[in-house]
Amino acid sequence: MHDLPKQYHIACAKGDVGRYCILPGDPGRVPAIAALFDDAHKVAQNREFTTYTGTLLGETVSVCSTGIGGPSASIAMEELHKCGADTFIRTGTCGGIALEVKSGDIVVATGAIRYEHTSLEYAPIEFPAVADLEIANCLVQATKNLGYPLHTGVVQCKDSFYGQHSPDASPVSYELKAKWESWKRLGVKASEMESAALFVVAAALGVRCGSCFHVVWNQEREAAGLDQSMSEDTTASVRVAVEALKLLIASDRAQGQ
Repeated sequence: MHDLPKQYHIACAKGDVGRYCILPGDPGRVPAIAALFDDAHKVAQNREFTTYTGTLLGETVSVCSTGIGGPSASIAMEELHKCGADTFIRTGTCGGIALEVKSGDIVVATGAIRYEHTSLEYAPIEFPAVADLEIANCLVQATKNLGYPLHTGVVQCKDSFYGQHSPDASPVSYELKAKWESWKRLGVKASEMESAALFVVAAALGVRCGSCFHVVWNQEREAAGLDQSMSEDTTASVRVAVEALKLLIASDRAQGQ
């Protein structure tokens, strides 16, 4: 036990987590991710934030759930950073937008549309939400190494799940639907809820962040009458994140970082 001050939300202190952290949304996914570490143990559990720490290639690594959306994800990143973390990989789920993005595929985000509010409290809207290039490259290589179908590109980040899935129920449906058509025309790969905030907060803190996603469904493929089957097994995106972290650790060591 230690007597260092614990962070208010994640209930962790310095020494509890490694510099490398994987960030799923769902606390229920944390034990499955930690099972891919060596010598993993539960560190803390408070609200939506469940944290385990172990090792990969002898390096201390952690996994901390963030809950849904930018506000709680930014809290997790800020507090983990105060505990010593400086490298983050978000792994989660998304809904496909581009027609070639199918259920069960992997999407690696190169950037994110800031159609959310959290990032506005860290940077003006003109500042882009982009993934750390080295992390993105490691995620791409990990996906290829594991043989999963891969898509790279921009993802859209929103604050309202039902604003996407039931736009007609919203008093601002005219805006939601018009924006969605813009995302389609711009070749956006998928929609999710955390990466824009995480990428911008990472820039504000001077840390690294990348994201990979498991595609659950693609409503545009459904609307086009294309075949697909819902896929909720996130094993692939979890394996990609862990494999990418190994590649990143090896790369950092080679560069003396």
